[in-house]
Amino acid sequence: MKIKNILAAALAGALAFTSAHAADPLPSWNDGKAKQAIVAFVEKVTKEGSPDFVPVAERIATFDNDGTLWCEKPLPVQLYFALDRVKALAPQHPEWKDKEPFASVLKGDLKTAAAGGEHAIMELMMATHTGMTTMEFEKIVKDWIATAKHPTTGKRFLDMTYQPMLEVLAYLRANGFKNFVVSGGGIEFMRPWMEAAYGIPPEQVIGSSVKTKFEMRGGQPVIVRLPELNFNDDKGGKPVGINQHIGRRPIAAFGNSDGDLQMLQYTGAGSGVRFCLYVHHDDAEREWAYDRESHIGKLDKGLDEAKAKGWTVVSMKDDWSRIYP
Repeated sequence: MKIKNILAAALAGALAFTSAHAADPLPSWNDGKAKQAIVAFVEKVTKEGSPDFVPVAERIATFDNDGTLWCEKPLPVQLYFALDRVKALAPQHPEWKDKEPFASVLKGDLKTAAAGGEHAIMELMMATHTGMTTMEFEKIVKDWIATAKHPTTGKRFLDMTYQPMLEVLAYLRANGFKNFVVSGGGIEFMRPWMEAAYGIPPEQVIGSSVKTKFEMRGGQPVIVRLPELNFNDDKGGKPVGINQHIGRRPIAAFGNSDGDLQMLQYTGAGSGVRFCLYVHHDDAEREWAYDRESHIGKLDKGLDEAKAKGWTVVSMKDDWSRIYP
């Protein structure tokens, strides 16, 4: 089955679940302050005549992806893609057997590979994500993500999206919002599957990118991906990306880590009613529990800021009746 059909079926199932609970737009959310805050915000900004009414054109909501819309433990999904690409490309690169971090990846020693920090990760990304055309890369991503599975749960990564957040996306969309993903992940890694998975089209995806150039190959015009970072859409880069791509300040922002803090700050600083929400991973039984000390998805300064500014903090353990679709 093609990826488009797989994702469309998954989204249809999620939408059907929501439709079956039409009286409750957020059926996977337990009744509590978090759910009430979301509904109250939407009702305020969509009620005509209300002092908090926001015109449809200004109803912009931004969402982080990793850890906010789907899982990011024990590693972000795109890193698993890069690791699989190293193995697939290894026959073309015999020098990798003696070169880090590639040598450790090929041996399955991720701890040693990760010891190189951000520099090592960047090396892996550039070696596995560039050198091909944008169309070639899109096909590679689609083929991989259609079947790739999480190493711990055995579920496909596409089945590890968060059902409660799918409902928020659908609820906002039904109330005239335009939803954007604003992620540190690669923009061209995310675009091929996000519309079917989240209902978010390619033009509403903002992410990190590599430099590209136009070429004629075999008489055909193509865009080639180059091994050089163009834009890092993380932390302070998120408001910059929002400004460049959207041109409007969001009125709602959703994240889960300190990497999203600046996006929430930027959103919350606008005039009129605003809504900022953090997904707090505190459910070790059904997912993972992590925050202040985590190396991936660290939520430290963000927790303090949320408390100080009255942002909504979602307890996955207490606020969500289910995690996955």
